[in-house]
Amino acid sequence: MGEAMSDRGAPMSVMVGRALAARLRVRPGALPGRRLVGIGAVAALTAGLLVAAGPAPEEAEALTAPLTMTAEDLPTWQTNGIVYALAEADGVVYVGGTFSTVRPPGADPGTQEQPVANFVALDAATGAPVEGCDLSFTVGSGTATIRSLAVSPDKGTLYVGGTFGSVNGVGASSVAAFDLPTCARAPFPVAANGIVRAIAAGEDRVYLGGDFTQLAGQPRSRFGAVTTAGAVVAGWRADADEIGKAVALTPDGEHVLLGGDFFEVNGANSHALAVVDAGTGANVRTYPEGFIETNSTVQSIATDGTSFYTGNEGTGGGVFDGRIALSLDTFDQRWRDTCLGATQSVTVHGGVLYSGHHAHDCASMGEFPNQERYHLFAQAVTGTAKLGWFPNTNDGLGEQLGPRVLIPVTDHPDDARDFLWVGGGFTTVNGVAQWGLTRFATGPDTGLPSTPETHAASPAADRVDVSWRASLDLDDSLLTYRVYRNGASTPVHTVEGSSLPWVRPQLTWSDPDVEAGETHSYRVTATDGAGNVSALSAPVSVTVASGTQAYANAVLADDPLLYWRFDETANNYASDASGNGTSGVHRGGPARGTSPAAVPGPGAAAVGYDGTDAYTYSDARLPGMQRFTMETWFRTTTTRGGKLMGLGNLTLQASANRDPNLYMLNNGQLTFGIINGGNRTLTTPGRYNDGQWHHIAVSVGSAGMRLYVDGAQVNSNPLFTSARSVSGYLRTGGDSLANWANRPTSDYFAGELDETALYPAQLSAARVRAHFDAASVPSDTVTQLAPVADTYVNGAAPSAVHGTHQQLAVRGAPAYESYLAFDLPSAPAGQVLKAASLRVRVGGDAAAGALDDFPVVPVEGAWSEAATTYATRPALGTTALGTLESPDALNGTYTVPLQRTAVQGALGGQFAVALVSEGTDSLWLGSRESAAANRPQLLLTFGAP
Repeated sequence: MGEAMSDRGAPMSVMVGRALAARLRVRPGALPGRRLVGIGAVAALTAGLLVAAGPAPEEAEALTAPLTMTAEDLPTWQTNGIVYALAEADGVVYVGGTFSTVRPPGADPGTQEQPVANFVALDAATGAPVEGCDLSFTVGSGTATIRSLAVSPDKGTLYVGGTFGSVNGVGASSVAAFDLPTCARAPFPVAANGIVRAIAAGEDRVYLGGDFTQLAGQPRSRFGAVTTAGAVVAGWRADADEIGKAVALTPDGEHVLLGGDFFEVNGANSHALAVVDAGTGANVRTYPEGFIETNSTVQSIATDGTSFYTGNEGTGGGVFDGRIALSLDTFDQRWRDTCLGATQSVTVHGGVLYSGHHAHDCASMGEFPNQERYHLFAQAVTGTAKLGWFPNTNDGLGEQLGPRVLIPVTDHPDDARDFLWVGGGFTTVNGVAQWGLTRFATGPDTGLPSTPETHAASPAADRVDVSWRASLDLDDSLLTYRVYRNGASTPVHTVEGSSLPWVRPQLTWSDPDVEAGETHSYRVTATDGAGNVSALSAPVSVTVASGTQAYANAVLADDPLLYWRFDETANNYASDASGNGTSGVHRGGPARGTSPAAVPGPGAAAVGYDGTDAYTYSDARLPGMQRFTMETWFRTTTTRGGKLMGLGNLTLQASANRDPNLYMLNNGQLTFGIINGGNRTLTTPGRYNDGQWHHIAVSVGSAGMRLYVDGAQVNSNPLFTSARSVSGYLRTGGDSLANWANRPTSDYFAGELDETALYPAQLSAARVRAHFDAASVPSDTVTQLAPVADTYVNGAAPSAVHGTHQQLAVRGAPAYESYLAFDLPSAPAGQVLKAASLRVRVGGDAAAGALDDFPVVPVEGAWSEAATTYATRPALGTTALGTLESPDALNGTYTVPLQRTAVQGALGGQFAVALVSEGTDSLWLGSRESAAANRPQLLLTFGAP
């Protein structure tokens, strides 16, 4: 027997804790002064968190290509201030900024701190300090800071720039050099009269950028070149009129890429970006004002073998905050990412551009509207689309910009993994306190996908649709989903699906192996490429319909763009029944599963909004429609009005652009509005805040603007036959109504909605009426009955009574039989019994399931729960009413369709059945004395003849 997939037994990986899993090491060939901090010193600071060395973890083999880094942040020592600069050599990361202490990961501010002065050296693989590179950068007055770090191509020299007047008490003027790995001061007699913000180190020259206007007393405006010995290069001039912030040397060493705030370089019009000759500083390519917006700057530049990339920051409106890719051959733009939220740093690893920023609006890229900030992105160097990598920080300290600098580490001598280090002013990483520094690696990938939110419905006879909202994994956008039925351990369906945080599309599967009257339960898991498995979704159950649903059929016949039936009873997922997968997301905690629903039917429910902040938005942005129909049912008694439905440009905030709109006024009248050369509205004569369900449909098209309530047209305007075409997200339950006529007290609706649909065409009056009338057509209903008595008998204990036992037992030899009795209602007026089934649940004990089949037969003799024994067992019929087939899944739920005519004949009276067997495998089921979820049920489906 297979073991059931369950919460207690579902395969899953456990995420590594934030405690240091560091390895003490001494790199081969390192000088004695370059060892890690002594074991005693580290132990005193980390309280024993460091552990002995072990094999290097395997790289993540299955991140969604071309992604190279996992999203799990690794334990890293912290700073008490902002990190502005990072550089790396031989597996050591050099950290500079404005900070005075460092402390272990997990330590609170003010605890376990080591004093430093704006600089620390850390092991790239462990995140812990290394010994022998204790440099103190100070200034006589003001605040010392390190703004730039660079390592020479031979890894033998570290260059440091910023604002400082001495290093370890020896004079310096904002720039200095140090031998590696000893960190001894190297001769480098360069003095800058302003901040040095950027350094690029070549074989024989070092290029500087910043606020300075002189180097070593010689005029050099914002950019300059010096030899590796510290002599200003005569004749090299790339003078700019404003601050230089980024300097990069092209891979061939022929050109220097300049970025900053400037508008001129060498007297030529070139705003924020320029390419100059590495030998002379002469302009090679300028970018006149307008290529980058006037109020935007270049903060960072990175290169790979074919291109260079800029990170840009803007101030005010109409800015450019994103990233640009440019060819190293032509220096022309290859692509541009116009997301808003200033980019502070870019770096390339393995064909992926990683960036640090506070991106909050990527609507211009067809991605997400203005919302909470993302601080780290990854995108292929070939284009602008975001990859599925979404670790996050907060804004943090100072200017609250989050990450400030990123660097990859690819040459650690003792660890095969590559790392991505991130520094900045943040104080949390992935929601956990972590100041100033964090890092990621190429493996292992241990994060679990989120648990799928699932719904099951039976929209037609012999059909079940299982749908779920795509899960989210912070470093895998392509996940594998497995659907499990009735508690079985083997999936009945497997499918892949992609998702990103702002678009988690609905996936749907139709179960082909169902019959009318059966009840089935479904659960779904999500698995990432590394094999990490989410928790099983909460089980959702559905009884298979025996007929069609008139209202749903009427809606679907008109090809809705989306159709939210709101039948879910939990979670934040509103499934889409249109077939287009445009599901909704609940926000603000609306009430799910409210009843009675507007349109009766099996499992029918509605959603209830609080009139304060609860609403639902579409997961996907919908195309602009000049002609359309919006339709919903509503019920309310509010006197504060509110928006029922409409399109808006935002999902997590009040929309700035919002139309069309359908909203209620304080007095219960309804208004429909579009924009066509101004706001155009229709309002109902009547009032509808009477606590009753009402159907409303509004449209615009060749027939003009139309407004229908309860199937009848109540207002129209033939003059306006189209609305402006503006894409947006459907929102139900609330959004801003600013600048709309008779704006109610509340923008948010207090009441219930049901059966919400949006159509990309104007429905005719006849079709609107057909929808309304279809809601009154009788639909199938399912009555669930619990047994009024049940028991089992045991041939090996012929005198024993088991009527109070919490389980029922069935076996052929030695014999067990189970009996169940139900009091049946009469058929509702005008309806007949269309299907009947018995639902049972297998126990959770190891021997509870069985591979045998178990016939369900009628009980013909008398019996009672209190007295029946094997010796007094009742006579049974010989014709099976149904068969329970191989119920082997522990905790599995099984449904047995029963012969309809046999059950129909017992309506209005008592109906008793027995579970019997001719096999030797024992079966244990929940009885009516067990927990509610385990009890047997008889399911009766009634409907129109």
